[in-house]
Amino acid sequence: MQTKTIVPPIFLALCFAVGNVHAIDEAAPNKRPVKAIADSRIQVSTAAGNGMLPLYLSQDWSKPQPEITRAVLVFHGRLRDADVYWRSAQKALAASGDAQHTLMIVPQFLADADIPAHHLPDDVLHWQWESWMGGENANGPAPLSSFDAIDAILAQLSDRKRFPNLKDVVVAGHSGGAQVVQRYAVVGKAEDLMGRLGVHIRYVVANPSSYLYFSEYRPAPSAPGCPQFNQWKYGWPGAPSYAQMKTPQAYEDAYAARDVVYLLGTADTNPNHPALDKSCSAEMQGPYRYARGSSYFAYMQQRHPQMTTQRLERVEGVGHDGDGMFTSACGLSVLFDHGVCEQPAERK
Repeated sequence: MQTKTIVPPIFLALCFAVGNVHAIDEAAPNKRPVKAIADSRIQVSTAAGNGMLPLYLSQDWSKPQPEITRAVLVFHGRLRDADVYWRSAQKALAASGDAQHTLMIVPQFLADADIPAHHLPDDVLHWQWESWMGGENANGPAPLSSFDAIDAILAQLSDRKRFPNLKDVVVAGHSGGAQVVQRYAVVGKAEDLMGRLGVHIRYVVANPSSYLYFSEYRPAPSAPGCPQFNQWKYGWPGAPSYAQMKTPQAYEDAYAARDVVYLLGTADTNPNHPALDKSCSAEMQGPYRYARGSSYFAYMQQRHPQMTTQRLERVEGVGHDGDGMFTSACGLSVLFDHGVCEQPAERK
């Protein structure tokens, strides 16, 4: 039986202090080199070529880890500040009380400018500033999608010689990271890679600026002079090659059956937040992130009235703050199945 999470006051105070810093960072300009590069690497390989993706790991996954039963991937936002998300992930892991059985993974999608700024080798993957959020191809060293990079991580986790007892994988992202997670939840190969092994996959989509719609319906009126409102990454036309393996209807049906949690901060309501997508395509999804997420969940319910696998969870009083979201009681619940959210999830 689940019990409500009790978080020590000193931990709450630490989360509040660091969370405030993170919330400020979320508003900073993203078109500049990152401050830190993740210290581990994984090779991403497809017929299009090879490249190395930086990431942080809580355990050495180059050798067998029979004690690991859960892997949690946490994706950074538009600032590509994987080091900041890594600290939040470590705090959340400590609060879960299950560090011994959990592998935390924080990948990093670098921009072109990050490579020369940090004197990185030519084999490190890099994208145009924000294109990784929609699964677009890297600019180098090969045209690999950010979705290919997620596949590579999951392929590593599917190695039963290294992870013989892995039972659960959580793919979570905040802000820009939630954008890539939501699109990957629709078109990704996670179920093909892990489902055959009996591993359960959950996607946690926290406070993104936009969502992938399956039709031309939008909750806000159409904007004059916005013919591109339904183009990828907001709709299907123009989708990258990775997302063209099936029909849009087949992708939608599969998505509706997946374990997806829309984790929304009730205070993420600033329509002028400097990191909010203000394009007309995004504005048609709602005035701010909390409204956009609530409307999207209602949209999925309307299209799939029998849907039981997806739910909306609210983090009361938290705005656009990845640290505050993932270290909250509700964040710990959806990432680690530790404790419960403070209120019942909205399903129907």
